[in-house]
Amino acid sequence: MSKVKVEPQKALGYQFPIQKVSYNKRDIILYALSIGCEADELRYTYELDKQFAPFPTYPIVLSLKGNTNDVNLFAERTKFGGPIPGLPPLDPNKMIQGEQSLEVLNKLPVEGEFDLQTTVTGIYDKGSGLVFELTSVLIDPNTKVQYAKTRSQTFVIGYGGFGGPKGGKSLSYSPPKNKAPDAVVSAKTLATQALLYRLSGDYNPLHADPTIGAELGFGGVILHGLCTFGHAAHAILKTLGNNDPSRLVSITGRSSVPVYPGDTLDTYMWKLGEGKVVYLVKVRERDVIVLTNGLAVLKEDQSASKL
Repeated sequence: MSKVKVEPQKALGYQFPIQKVSYNKRDIILYALSIGCEADELRYTYELDKQFAPFPTYPIVLSLKGNTNDVNLFAERTKFGGPIPGLPPLDPNKMIQGEQSLEVLNKLPVEGEFDLQTTVTGIYDKGSGLVFELTSVLIDPNTKVQYAKTRSQTFVIGYGGFGGPKGGKSLSYSPPKNKAPDAVVSAKTLATQALLYRLSGDYNPLHADPTIGAELGFGGVILHGLCTFGHAAHAILKTLGNNDPSRLVSITGRSSVPVYPGDTLDTYMWKLGEGKVVYLVKVRERDVIVLTNGLAVLKEDQSASKL
């Protein structure tokens, strides 16, 4: 059994205080570059483009970015709103991104100030660690329009064994058997990819300081799981969604193996019809799947053939 006391029943349903978050045009351009948007994608990277818009997965960074445009201390950001009832203090250096999903509810503005309402929706005992699940809604504080809903699961090394629920089986999205992918997109990450992505608000030292990665058994700096997630979303939308941000309805995926800056990410996609796309991401150099259980849903393009 764990030496730390964990009481899931006290944590479940806990609502954090409303978090004030904001972003500007520079922020969304920086995010787009950090997930692999290229020079020919000015709708995401050039503020004077007639179609300029945030890449639709941008809201996933806001809980850590908050409303500052400067760097921040990751340990402080993870403590926003105070401790979660029923949980001991958690070491931020031992937190690793697990599963992530995003649902687009309305078109994102190119800048603004918003409220983020976050609720604890899961606490799971994985033996070697604890998983906590947070569900957040991005809301306009004046009109109450909801722009996006995100769900994230974070694995915390060393806090498991408390005898809590292991978590029920989540929906499983696997590639169709005996069917070749409909598309494969490759993206070579930069040696500085983690340093670039962290400027969107996730300043976890694990993604900058190689000594921390070595201490945790990763051998050095690893890429943010949400950076890999963003690369996958970019590959799918650009290849199967005409790179139109309004066509992304939702996307989910689960980080399974660390990615290292400089790795080549190959995103494999299978069209299922009705706008559904099952996907996975492999690192080419190690021939290992690093993002699994992937499903994206795209709105149908009336001017093109259906998925």
